[in-house]
Amino acid sequence: MNYLSTRGAGAGERHTFSEILLGGLAKDGGLYLPADYPRVTPDELTRWRTLPYADLAFEILSKFCDDIPADDLRALTRKTYTAATYCNVRDDESAAQITPLKTLGVEDGAPLSLLELSNGPTLAFKDMAMQLIGNLFEYALAKHGETLNILGATSGDTGSAAEYAMRGKKGIRVFMLSPHNKMSAFQTAQMYSLQDPNIFNLAVQGVFDDAQDIVKAVSNDHAFKAKYKIGTVNSINWARVVAQVVYYFKGYFAATKSNAERVSFTVPSGNFGNVCAGHIARMMGLPIEKLVVATNENDVLDEFFRTGIYRVRKAAETYHTSSPSMDISKASNFERFVYDLLGRDPARVLQLFRDVEEKGGFDLAASGDFARVREFGFVSGSSSHDTRVDTIRDVFQRYDTMIDTHTADGVKVAREHLQSGIPMIVLETAQPIKFGETIREALLREPERPAAFSGLESLPQRFEVVPADAQRVKDFIVANTGE
Repeated sequence: MNYLSTRGAGAGERHTFSEILLGGLAKDGGLYLPADYPRVTPDELTRWRTLPYADLAFEILSKFCDDIPADDLRALTRKTYTAATYCNVRDDESAAQITPLKTLGVEDGAPLSLLELSNGPTLAFKDMAMQLIGNLFEYALAKHGETLNILGATSGDTGSAAEYAMRGKKGIRVFMLSPHNKMSAFQTAQMYSLQDPNIFNLAVQGVFDDAQDIVKAVSNDHAFKAKYKIGTVNSINWARVVAQVVYYFKGYFAATKSNAERVSFTVPSGNFGNVCAGHIARMMGLPIEKLVVATNENDVLDEFFRTGIYRVRKAAETYHTSSPSMDISKASNFERFVYDLLGRDPARVLQLFRDVEEKGGFDLAASGDFARVREFGFVSGSSSHDTRVDTIRDVFQRYDTMIDTHTADGVKVAREHLQSGIPMIVLETAQPIKFGETIREALLREPERPAAFSGLESLPQRFEVVPADAQRVKDFIVANTGE
């Protein structure tokens, strides 16, 4: 399996999975994708249907990663996906399923379900990929006797998932940027309370996009990146995206009895990484009817899928919402989908994303390319604080199930795209405890708190406030690498 950049620099240049594992952006600023998507046969779908999660992960990753010995890769997936790791919420037999499917009920003739992805160490779906990446990184670094300085940006959940996956890992330091005072108290405490010497939290004076821009700026300084061995765990990292492909297959198998059936998925979306994994699963041949993109008030993606106009927002136009992990105005994974939408034309992709930087966006409404959005199965919708609160309340009253704010955005938009007879699976994103203020507003009660997180917000916190300046972040990295 070979990989190339969405922007086409070094035409004909190909990379292996291991070569791109520890990096993020390609040298030309593009994102890595397989030269061709592997296809899944009907026989494979049938065989995979009954596999435990760890072995399903091995089978899918094997199609994208042929330069790690099979026995090593299988050992890594089995080390990662254990009931003990994914039992922070559940301690019964469903923990062994890793991602159990919870059917809420039938609405408008369509079974409506939640795919539970937040039972891991930090109570968010990011754990599904990040725990594997932590083990992959440690494996690759030990094999080559190398070290890595991970630089990332988070709007809430990526940071804690990355830090919990990397804490104590040999040869790895984590420098995580987050928007100062713009995460929930629980999310903030999860990250800032970590005292591990290889974890560094930097609170950026700005919004998430400022932090993400710093990561990209540092990644594009190739001399600095090489000298200080900078890697990334943000969703621009290909390994994270491909690890997320696995649970689309697992969710499909849980919701169907035969490969002749189709399902739809609704995905709360900010950076487009989670739903991009669904797009890849569909390209591999998974029978997906619709991929429903659900946004909050920061509706950049919804606007595109409705109109063909991709218009990033300025910091002053980015709302601080009660589903803060989606408070993103520039979806860093969107380029991968655009590359496929444009027939894998790197020159056009390069020009469009130059337009994003120079003009603030691009317009495909008048082109035939936008019509292909429906061919790829994409539809969308958005939510607001009021509809979010209403949905949390309705799901709790109707189904005795408490959901977090982002999952509520997903359920609200999913209901707008139900088709009779086709199961609709909403990807659960986090546990309600992470967003207690809104849960209290909706339900007039405290969200359930797993015992492992008792008193989290009262723990000492360690972080440093920095301006939204790439050079200041570089200086901090230099000062704390010991090199």
